[in-house]
Parts: sequence; structure tokens; C-alpha cells
Amino acid sequence: MTMVLSTSYLYSQERYADGTYFFRKQMIAMGGGLALLIACSLLPSALYRRFAYPLLAVTFVALILVLIPGIGANRGGARRWIALAGFAFQPSELAKLAMVIYLAHSMAKKEEMIQTFSVGVLPHLIVAGAFAGVLLLEPDFGSVLILTMLVYSMLFIGGVRVHHLLATALMALPLLIYVMMKAEYRLRRLMSFLDPWSDSAGSGFHVVQSLIAFGSGQLWGRGLGESRQKLFYLPEAHTDFVYSVIGEELGLLGALVVLVLFGVIIMRGFRLTARIEDPFNQYLAFGLTVLLGLQALIHMGVVMGLMPTKGLVLPFISYGGSAMVINLMEAGILLGLSRRRL
Repeated sequence: MTMVLSTSYLYSQERYADGTYFFRKQMIAMGGGLALLIACSLLPSALYRRFAYPLLAVTFVALILVLIPGIGANRGGARRWIALAGFAFQPSELAKLAMVIYLAHSMAKKEEMIQTFSVGVLPHLIVAGAFAGVLLLEPDFGSVLILTMLVYSMLFIGGVRVHHLLATALMALPLLIYVMMKAEYRLRRLMSFLDPWSDSAGSGFHVVQSLIAFGSGQLWGRGLGESRQKLFYLPEAHTDFVYSVIGEELGLLGALVVLVLFGVIIMRGFRLTARIEDPFNQYLAFGLTVLLGLQALIHMGVVMGLMPTKGLVLPFISYGGSAMVINLMEAGILLGLSRRRL
């Protein structure tokens, strides 16, 4: 919450004449998210399994509603939000959680047939492909990337034959290349990733400004609230590049603390997965851990220039009500599984 206030104050003052606008909205999201975290930690995991398919269906319908003018809100050329009563909900965040629960249920049910392509692989890839197709229409390539990596990770840990995964990945490669080539801005981002300084005022602007932020922070940082890059140099400082401001204001040590904390979450999640005996709960714990870990590591990789630029929030830290609520729900489910270890 401190970083949300620090990174968004001037931007919200400029846009809404209220420096605490984003901070107050995030406080509401965090309050609701914490309530859901407690509720999810107390609910029996059998309830998630019972509603795996209804949740998946509702989420898919919500993703389609986003594409309908008048229902879906268009921001920055993308239609990813459903606006309700002054708040915007992003169904793609719920889609990631719904996919984890669906895969955990389906894989546990088909555990004895998981190595059969027609039973253990094809149905899951068809469902994931349908979700990815709708997300690309928004467009939300970042969520598609997370969803794809999540599905393949869970299928791999579930015991799917490696050559089945490799074959389907190779079959999907031409489609991936087509998607990259069709959108010129994606291709420019990929090229700028290789050398952002070659077009520092254009396609490489985001990465260059982010690297300047990290370099300016040095070891101890400029001090909380003292970032210069957030003064309209670094685009989306409160969402997609919040880790850059952490590096500038809190320095290398502050950035490492955040990295270590996410490392602890991932380590604890995998340890929990290894200790659970029930297949559904085991897949659920693994999927949620991978989901939180992937989002954090990709966000950090992007802002440090280690991966092509892609807008992804940092779980629990970036501004974004939908992401905050869903991330806290995921944490609540993990806490509940940790308490019971069924």
C-alpha cells in the first residue's frame, strides 16, 4: 500500500486532482481481499472442486462480455474490464484462478488416464485454447502467456508424457509467430528487448527508463517517496513498473527483500504440495504457487530488461483491485490447504 501511494500520488493528482485517489481504491480492494482471504482459508477444498466447472463457465462468459461495447471498458486500446458502480473488474484475473481449480479437478479425476493424449492432454488444451483465444481478442497477451505456462506446468507435474507436451507446443509455435507478427507493437517490443537503447525514445523507452530507475537506486535507494522516474518518465509506475520504483527508492537491498519474500512464498507452496496426499489438493496447491510465482518473476524479469516488455502487475504490490482481490483469495486457499494438509 505504501508503494501504491508513492507511485500513484502525482499521477492521480494530475488526472483526478486527488493524490490519494488510487490509494483509496486500493485500500477498498485490499479490505475486500483480506475478507475473502479469511473466508477462502476456512472453506473446505471440496467446495472449490464442486464449483470448478460453474466457475470456469461464468468466467468464460465474463471474458466474452468484456468484448461487448457498452459492457466492456476500453482503456489504452484494450478492452479488458467490466465497469460497475465506479469500479472496474478484470475477468482475466479470475480466469487464472478458475483455470487452476478446473485443471486440479480434471487432472485428479483423470489421474489414471493422464498419460493418454485424448483424455489427459487434449481436453485441457482445448479449454485453455478457448480462453486464450478470447483473451487475445481483448487483447491481453500477458494473460495468455501466464495461462499457457500454467497449463503446461500443471500437466507436466501431473504426469503427462513429455513428448505430448513438446508436440503440442511445436504445433502451437506457428500460431504464436503469427500473433507476434500481426501486431506490430509486439514485434517492436521483441526487437527492443534485444537492444532497448537502439530506440530509447520509442519501443525501448519503457525498459530504458526502468533501468535508469534501478541504476539510480544503487545500494540503499533514494529514499521512500523520492523516486524521480515516477515523475512521468516511467510509464505505468504504479502498475506494470512498480518494482522499478522499489529499486529506485529502496535500492538493491529493498528489491532483494521483495525478491526473497516471493521466493519464500514459492518455496513454502512447493513444500506444501509435496506434503499433501489428496490429488486435487496437491494439484491445487501446486497450481496456485506456480501462478503467483510466474506473475512475480515475469514482472521482475520485464522491468529489469531480462524479458520482452509485457504489462503484468506484481502480486500484492502493484495497483489493481481485481489482481489484489484474486491474489489474496489464492493466498487464502493456500493457507487453508496448509492448515489441513489433506
